[in-house]
Formats: sequence, C-alpha cells, structure tokens
Amino acid sequence: MSAVVDALKGWQHDGGPLHLHSGDLGWHSLHGAEATAAAIRMWSRDGEVLAIGLLDGPELARMAVAPDWRDDEALNRRLAADLDAPGRVLDADGATVEARGAERLTQLLLERGWEPDEPWTTFHRSLSDPVQDCGLRIETIEPDRAEVWVSVHWSAFRGSPFTDADRRSRVGGWLAMAGGPFYADARCLAAFDHNDEAVAVTAVWSAGPGRPGLLEPVGVHRSHRGHGYGTAITLAAAAALRDMGSSSASVCVESSNVGAVATYASAGFTPSPEVADLRRGSR
Repeated sequence: MSAVVDALKGWQHDGGPLHLHSGDLGWHSLHGAEATAAAIRMWSRDGEVLAIGLLDGPELARMAVAPDWRDDEALNRRLAADLDAPGRVLDADGATVEARGAERLTQLLLERGWEPDEPWTTFHRSLSDPVQDCGLRIETIEPDRAEVWVSVHWSAFRGSPFTDADRRSRVGGWLAMAGGPFYADARCLAAFDHNDEAVAVTAVWSAGPGRPGLLEPVGVHRSHRGHGYGTAITLAAAAALRDMGSSSASVCVESSNVGAVATYASAGFTPSPEVADLRRGSR
C-alpha cells in the first residue's frame, strides 16, 4: 500500500491534471483499509509503479498514469486492453474509466469504441498567498465529534432520513478512515453558523509539502443552503491545506452541478477545461 500512496503523491504537480490522488484512496477508506487495498489495481515494470487504478465500485476505474509514462505506447496499449476486456478489471456492463491527463490512453479507448461520458470541471487555487477568513467558526473534527461531521455529510449528499442504523454505519466508517493509513495527511472540517449549528463539512488531503492538496468531499446541509456556507467551507479547506504545506488546492465537480461550480469560483478557484469520463460502448 505504501508504494501506491507514495507514487500517487509524487505524481501530483501544479499545472498537471487532477487525476487519482492519494486523498481519493483516503476517502475510499471509509470502507476500511482492507477493502481499499482490494480495490487498487497497479501496473508496474521492473519494480517501478507506472499506473494505478482505484475501483470505485465494479464499474468505475479511476486512473492515474506516471507523468513520465503517459506517452509510452506499450504501457497505454496494455492499459487499454486490460480496461477494455470485460471482467479483467471492470465488469462487462456499464463500465466507466476516469483517466484525466492520460491522453494516449483516452485515445486508445475511443478507438476501441468507448464513448465520452459525463463532463467534469476541475478547479484549482494557488496557496502561495494567505487565504482570507471564511467568516465562520471552523472545527477540525476529532473522533469524539465524528457524528457531527457525518450527519451534515449525509444531509448534503443523501437528503433522506438519517436512521440510527445509518448513523452507526457512517460513524463507524469515519472512524475506520480516521484510524487508517491515509489520514495522517488529512483533516475533516466542519463550519458552524452564528447559532453554533454545523452547516457544512469537508475533508482535505495533502500530498505532501509543495504539492497540490485535494478537497474531497465538500457538502452543505440541505437546511442551510443559499447562505454562502459552501464558499465559507471551501475557503476554510484551502486555508487548512496551506497550513499543511500544500502548494495549491484542487477539487473536481460534475459540470452540470451549477451550484458547486459557482461556489468554487466564488472561493477564488479557477476552472480548467472540461474533461469527460469514458464509458464502454455497446457491443
């Protein structure tokens, strides 16, 4: 596992694509360290890690290719063949590949009949200068406050009733993540309004000093939207990453999510050109 994490950290560079990040593995570890290890696919040559995939479910591979190997024809053809063969890496039906920055791999998959899927927009903010105060009280969540964080996250992304079983499961997952091998480079933050009610949450993941950090996820409680809390928690996330030594902050969102796009822009993040995932065409 350490070889995978070290490789992903080393492949993060300002000006480069927001491909698979070590923080993505950290967020996936909500399912547990063993499940995360089982979801990793690695391609190597002579002991050098050349490409890494994270199976975010049986039908989605999130990829990163080593910067020095992105144009290597033999490697890209092997990756394309492995990803395209039903059952080898991905299930036969509904397979999707996220391969930002891997232009040759993308071209080869398109030649094999894959099709562009949902477009995403990546946002970046330099952290060379201090980040302005977000205007809210920000708390770095410790294990005894996990329930606060997961309750807001559930509301932001599920919106359905938060049952006791859901609460136990989500708090257990958060504790597994926080106690796992990735969390030393992370912080979970919550923002509180003037009534001291938790209104927004995020997790931030460092790739080490001088490298881009990741925001994953960012969410606002459904009962507290429309008050600028998304911008506030995003500013707090950027400030936390700067404090951790990150050179910049990055986040990626579906281009169709106009609210999130506006939020990141208002927090001083600059969008990059859209990039689409790829889905396997019908056969």
